[in-house]
Amino acid sequence: MKTIDDFNFQNKKALIRVDFNVPQDDQLNVTDDTRIQAAKPTIDKILKDGGSAILMTHLGRPKGGVEDKFSLKHIASKVSEVLGVEIQVAEDVIGEDAKSKAVNLKPGEILLLENVRFHAEEEKGDKEFAKELASLGDIYVNDAFGTAHRAHASTAIIAEFFPNAKCFGYLMKQELEAIDKVLKTGDGPVTAILGGAKVSSKITIIDNILPAVDNLIIGGGMTYTFIKAQGGDIGNSLVEDDKLDLAMDIIKACDEHDVNLYLPLDNVIADKFSNDANTKIVAVNEIPDGWMGMDVGPETNLEFAEVIAESKTILWNGPLGVFEMDKFAKGTISLGEAIAKATEKGAFSLVGGGDSVAFVKQYNYDEKVSYVSTGGGAMLESLEGKELPGVAAIMN
Repeated sequence: MKTIDDFNFQNKKALIRVDFNVPQDDQLNVTDDTRIQAAKPTIDKILKDGGSAILMTHLGRPKGGVEDKFSLKHIASKVSEVLGVEIQVAEDVIGEDAKSKAVNLKPGEILLLENVRFHAEEEKGDKEFAKELASLGDIYVNDAFGTAHRAHASTAIIAEFFPNAKCFGYLMKQELEAIDKVLKTGDGPVTAILGGAKVSSKITIIDNILPAVDNLIIGGGMTYTFIKAQGGDIGNSLVEDDKLDLAMDIIKACDEHDVNLYLPLDNVIADKFSNDANTKIVAVNEIPDGWMGMDVGPETNLEFAEVIAESKTILWNGPLGVFEMDKFAKGTISLGEAIAKATEKGAFSLVGGGDSVAFVKQYNYDEKVSYVSTGGGAMLESLEGKELPGVAAIMN
């Protein structure tokens, strides 16, 4: 795996694909700079070597052409603040302004190109567009794990024009090593916790990780497809009726791979999908009509915590309940606490996927786990065993 540590950037222009697709408020101020912070070590190393940095990123989903609200000029001051360097902003990604600013960039300076998605050629993976981008720099650095699963011009195609001068940034290296730890190199017992609504969205992950894990914990809405498949009563809980056979296949596959499968024992049920609903705790397979499962119960929290306490490598993707409502966040909080304790005792813990990442940030567990992935879709596709175009382009 070639990383920026394999290059000296003195008097070189590093063309870096970063992921600065950051959230903004109505005034277009950046509300969370995590992704900018994540790219800082890579940019710092390049500048310290005596090189300069040309940054490429997308922001939002512009619908063909230039849209002011998606212009990178709105995030430039936050990027400057985080990186501690006054940055220049190009009027476009390619063209005269971008070229002249790139040519005149001096060591220690940073140029931020305009939103790459203002050009339709970016998402089409257009070779000529990639070639024009490539002409701006000497070395290509991919540090955008969040877009590594896309075969876009700036994430994959561009690497062809740097046959001997392409590498991963520190963020990409960390992401790939974290996933590798879960799937290949981590100490056992390895425990995967999968939550969320649908079995169908997790089946390829389950298929791919079963040979690598010792324990599989299932939570969230997909619990009830498993419980119904086994003949339990689930009331009005979320269920995928067309996936009952699939749930039974997963139970059988766990048995064949000697993987311990843990489903909730009890759950908090509600008479409506609301924070002010009436609630009670019942066995997970004894939910009366008119009631729905919203969170795991206390017995389940204890059992899951025991499994996690014995684990040396932990993957967590998806909450155990509807944590957005305080009343149904206890199970996910208990899980976060158990993973934090195991991590403190030396376990490696990887958290990824939109809802899990949102949870660990909201409840301040992001500093208490080993690694929080910055790339939802890219991480999930890695766990599914798919080759990511942005990764393959550097490795090949």
